[in-house]
This record gives sequence, C-alpha cells and structure tokens, in this order.
Amino acid sequence: MTKAANYPLRLSQSVMQAVKETAAQEGVSLNQFIATAVAEKLSALRTEDMLRQRAQRGDWNRVRKILDSTGTQPPRSGDELD
Repeated sequence: MTKAANYPLRLSQSVMQAVKETAAQEGVSLNQFIATAVAEKLSALRTEDMLRQRAQRGDWNRVRKILDSTGTQPPRSGDELD
C-alpha cells in the first residue's frame, strides 16, 4: 500500500454537510468519499488532456478525403435512408 499524505481541507459548512450525507448514503467513510472524488476529478482532467492532445494530432484534410470518398454501390438492404 502506498503511503498516505495528509492535507488539511477546508470546506464550507453546506458542502461539508452534503459530503457527509452523501458518504453516509454511499456507505463509505468521509475520507474515502473525498479521496475518491479527488481521484475521479484527476481522471477526468487527465482524460480531457489526453483527448486534446490526440485531437491536435488529427489531420482534417485526411478526414475530409475519407468522407469524400463515397462508395459506388447502392446501400445494402436495410441500410437505406428513410
């Protein structure tokens, strides 16, 4: 197990009350709830960064070329547009 670090966290009373209630509803400790919430936020931010980096590597000219290369065969049965 990795060593835990302590950080004094100050929350408004209303946020603290909501966190306590939600942690109790979820059946987890206050500490576990907050630690999980922080981990989820980090994951979301890192995912956003990764997707932004991948988007920057994209090539719109290549995308347009692929989209513009239409097939010559009619749609298969069941694939027609209404």
